[in-house]
Amino acid sequence: MFGDIALEIVVNGSYYGCVVDFGDKFAIQQLPSKYCRCRYFSGTNPVVELNMQFFDATFPNAQQRLAALKAFPPEIQRGYILYKQGKLVGDYPGDKRGYIALDPQTSIRFSLNNSEFPPFVGVIPSIIDLDEAQELDRKKTMQQLLKIIVQKLPLDKNGDLIFDVDEAKDIHNNAVAMLKRAVGIDVLTTFADIEKIDTRDNNSTTSKDDLEKVERSLFNSAGVSQNIFNAEGNLAVTNSILNDEASFRDLILQFESFLNRMAEKFSRKNHYSFLVTMLETTQYNYKEMSKAYEGQTKIGFSKMLPQIALGHSQL
Repeated sequence: MFGDIALEIVVNGSYYGCVVDFGDKFAIQQLPSKYCRCRYFSGTNPVVELNMQFFDATFPNAQQRLAALKAFPPEIQRGYILYKQGKLVGDYPGDKRGYIALDPQTSIRFSLNNSEFPPFVGVIPSIIDLDEAQELDRKKTMQQLLKIIVQKLPLDKNGDLIFDVDEAKDIHNNAVAMLKRAVGIDVLTTFADIEKIDTRDNNSTTSKDDLEKVERSLFNSAGVSQNIFNAEGNLAVTNSILNDEASFRDLILQFESFLNRMAEKFSRKNHYSFLVTMLETTQYNYKEMSKAYEGQTKIGFSKMLPQIALGHSQL
């Protein structure tokens, strides 16, 4: 579930939802980010506000709208009734957008660094540039594969045509018919002199890969090392992975805080309680983390952590 939420945050910048209580279990119902906002906090819990216009805009049919409302918690249903009655207080005089604040204990908002912007939104212009550069490079490659056979018809010493136009046309058609099955070959028949003009800049002594330059610009805009996908140096790849892990650490802490909130909500007081901890292990560091946890067992720390870091169950 948290993997899907993290992907939603990468694409849209944030994830809003509400906890639906089924008594002995609960589920998270996603709310539309377009109609949600978060301006305040209650302690460490974000206060989620939902715009009731969502139901009118999404479900124009009254029966569909009623069925959709029944799938949401009672506080949202009551908020929609107040919205239709015009009893919701706006942000300013004349404001009729209809936001209601949801219970901070049962609503959630996840985002990276408290920002609503998708982390890779700045890469979009570079992706467009890369797409255009790849198309241009593809055309250039096709052009390099193209061959042109030039047959220059002779002139007499006075510069007059030896063949008339009809004879030149037949000569040209014969060459075309002979090469019609050849791939990437065209025929040019002419009386004029042929000269090749190259528009490339030959002043530079080193050749430059224009497509590679555009690709490098794309990774620079994303703030991600190009070496993480095309390894050229071990140190660069290692540091890039650490930076990516650090950028998502705040999201992991939000997940951990939410799980502890739910554990406390569903615990039986004076009987038992739980503390949820998400170990900061990844596919890249779990071996080192397991060894570190193993070393800590010598001074009295949990003997389960090395096994958990390796993916084994606590049981």
